[in-house]
Amino acid sequence: MGARSIRPAVAAAGLVALTTLPLLGLARPAAAGSQHDPREKHLADVRQLTFQGENAEAYWSPDGEELILQATFPPYGCDQIFRLDPETPGELELVSTGKGRTTCAYFHADGERILYASTHLSSEECPPKPDFSLGYVWPIYPSFEIFSARADGSDLVALTENESYDAEATVCAVDGSIVFTSTRDGDLDLYRMDADGANVQRLTETPGYDGGAFFSPDCSQIVWRASRPREGTELDDYRRLLGQGLVRPSKLELWIADADGGNARQITYLDAATFAPYFHPSGERILFSTNYGSERGREFDIWSVGVDGTGLQQITYTPGFDGFPMFSPDGHWLAFASNRNQGKPGETDVYVARWIEAEPAAGGEDSPTAAADRLRDDVAWLADDRRQGRGVGTPGLTAAAYWLADRFAEEGLEPGLGSGDDRAGYLQPFEVPVRVHRGESTVLSIGGESVVGEAFEVAPFSVSGSASGAVVMAGYGITAPELERDDYEGLDVEGKVVLVRRFTPETEAFVGEDGSSNRRRYGDLRYKAWNAREHGAAGVLIVDLPEIAEGAEMPAESPLPRLRIESRADAGLPVMVVQREVGQALLRGPTAVEMTVELAVEHEPAHNVVAKISAGSPGGGSPLVVGAHYDHLGFGGPGSLTPDAEAPHNGADDNASGTAALLEIGRDLMARRASLTRDVYLVGFSGEERGLRGSTYFTNHPPEGVETSELVAMLNLDMVGRLRNNRVSVLGASSASEWTELVEPLCEELRMGCQLGGDGYGPSDQTPFYASGVPVLHFFTGAHGEYHTPADDLGTLNLAGTARIASLVSRLAEDLASREAPLSYQVAAAPEARGDARSYGASLGTIPDYAADDTVGVLLAGTRPEGPADRAGMLRGDRLVELSGKEIRDIYDLMFVLRQAKPGESSTAVVEREGARVALDVVFGQRGSR
Repeated sequence: MGARSIRPAVAAAGLVALTTLPLLGLARPAAAGSQHDPREKHLADVRQLTFQGENAEAYWSPDGEELILQATFPPYGCDQIFRLDPETPGELELVSTGKGRTTCAYFHADGERILYASTHLSSEECPPKPDFSLGYVWPIYPSFEIFSARADGSDLVALTENESYDAEATVCAVDGSIVFTSTRDGDLDLYRMDADGANVQRLTETPGYDGGAFFSPDCSQIVWRASRPREGTELDDYRRLLGQGLVRPSKLELWIADADGGNARQITYLDAATFAPYFHPSGERILFSTNYGSERGREFDIWSVGVDGTGLQQITYTPGFDGFPMFSPDGHWLAFASNRNQGKPGETDVYVARWIEAEPAAGGEDSPTAAADRLRDDVAWLADDRRQGRGVGTPGLTAAAYWLADRFAEEGLEPGLGSGDDRAGYLQPFEVPVRVHRGESTVLSIGGESVVGEAFEVAPFSVSGSASGAVVMAGYGITAPELERDDYEGLDVEGKVVLVRRFTPETEAFVGEDGSSNRRRYGDLRYKAWNAREHGAAGVLIVDLPEIAEGAEMPAESPLPRLRIESRADAGLPVMVVQREVGQALLRGPTAVEMTVELAVEHEPAHNVVAKISAGSPGGGSPLVVGAHYDHLGFGGPGSLTPDAEAPHNGADDNASGTAALLEIGRDLMARRASLTRDVYLVGFSGEERGLRGSTYFTNHPPEGVETSELVAMLNLDMVGRLRNNRVSVLGASSASEWTELVEPLCEELRMGCQLGGDGYGPSDQTPFYASGVPVLHFFTGAHGEYHTPADDLGTLNLAGTARIASLVSRLAEDLASREAPLSYQVAAAPEARGDARSYGASLGTIPDYAADDTVGVLLAGTRPEGPADRAGMLRGDRLVELSGKEIRDIYDLMFVLRQAKPGESSTAVVEREGARVALDVVFGQRGSR
């Protein structure tokens, strides 16, 4: 809705002279109270600006020359809006109508106009006071509308007009847009509109009170107060009161979000009345008022906290109320309301003080942000540029391993791998492949002439070996009966080198409505190599040389793919990708090719860091593992989403957040060690970004006396630094039947929304444990635009939220480590390898062991009950090496074979079991079935 004109304010520009005082040396004698407590180190030159009645919410004009505020004093029966020049304390200029009740005034961005909310259109009388027999409640008058006027109160214009509460409006200094609170959609939510009232957009939707919002200095964020009543009696009470035009403000917390309402996160967990937040000029801290720590809830002071929920610090200390802080535009002065030096009980006055900048003091062990503060310090160390992105093979990752071992020791955790207090007892070394390059013998020659090295690249899944012979062109290397296409039809490629085109044809089957899945499947380089191998080829050359219509322009050539580490077994034959000119030369006539591939893989040492908390009351149960990976991408590389940016990828969320939370969990569990009947292992995994290398190694080499498959559970924290809307994903909930009953009550108690779901698989360190028969959970706060980029840094985290998740996992770990009965492990089908799969094809019902090594074949973690593999007699620990007469070298080969099989078809599977090859009869099942 746009604006509409309203009659000029009746009392506009009326000057109310309360008391005329000089700027210095107040003429009015000081009352019993004090204007400045010596503990208020951030405040200096405190001056009182009002001296009668109730005065509050004084906000600066854009030029910092005056304040606008609401006040009640005779002859006004309820709040009206006034302007005040700080140089003339006590002289207030009435700029509202003098009718009805007003609230929450603010200057427009241009300083020429003001806005405030008023009830005067509904009635010139003050609205009735709330019924305090219901307790301490605030009225939510539906007659409040938001108005704009000139600075003197004239030219009054309504920006809202409806039957709902519209108030608590403040302005963005950059574009003049307005954020405000309204009940127009049935709840107390935040909205944003243009300066003229147009283009209203809803910003919040969660049940509860959202109000009192302010923009950050650059208007990129908003901060506000909010209640989040629990489902049940709390939410019922909230809605009942709201239906009566009331809200109970006894439990409010601070929230921050992007200016469009996105990325909302709670930054205080004070369990108190917390409100009136305002950004520090830096945009990095918030000043606010709260009764936190008040025994009877009647003492309110101004506090500050970081936008990440760290560094809680008290700013004011005088008895009674201090609140509504607002910085002057230049950041030098703080206006606020206070009961200090009041003339009589019940009076609140406006003060201004010079702001003294200082580093926030540490809150101490009893501070509600102590955990968040520790998390901040730990993440800051891990995500520092000096750690070099904690990439495998960097000194920064080695330093992080030593640091984590020392931090475990500082918190009193035992070495998890040996006796004594030396660092070695925490470190579990293993080797990680970090680089691969062509060996000196790698060569490609055509007709006896060597091809220059820049004209070809070895595929990362190539075998190290040689092939030679005549070259046979096999189109795009596709065999797809369902598409009525077979590029090998009529060709004899046995023992020869096959040349195939990259990508897929530009035909309907690949570019039509269903073409994208076909494009992914049949354009896959590994598929092309597998299909060539299945047709008997000795080697494969792949070239970007598309089939084009006569006269059509040849598209630009794609660059050769980069040689990188491949985490699975090789494709079983030499594979190279060649430049277009090489492919064209091969097509000009019969020729012979010789190709030799030597892949030299370089390894670097890495370390899992393992600590132990011995049960204080041993009950004989198997241990629990809580883990998080501490490695990241180093300076980028193939895993980076900005691969051209060679800069430290600090991974503050991924996964410095999980590592820091792991330390906090260890600290908590040590404090409650007496209640534990099971040992708890805390493990910082390395090599996660290289294919779960560290967790795979740990499951295959657990600490002495520990059997991986007997662990009671594994709890994994990976990317827990970006909690939004107080909702955390708890993945793996179907890995044990008890997870829901164990997790949901803790989430309810901590006022967190826990989204439980999924099996135990996923691209993180819980997967090898689940594949080994262990119930697992993965705690995760969601993806974001900074993932796997250099921008994933400390300043993007919600550390108050991370502390909340650490508390949740710590409580759950304590429950598990004090539990007599084991959990009920639930089997789920393993996810397919990369690539899409259509509904055709068959199912085998195997569960690959993702903790397996790179040996040829697919190691089985198990089979789906009553599935084809189960009925055929396949067992956990079998290694599937052949299916339907085709070699199975890895999960990709298995996927390719199953895509060609048909449900109900009989076949033979060969597994290696205890050193022998065992042939088993199998009948394929329907995809998606058991």
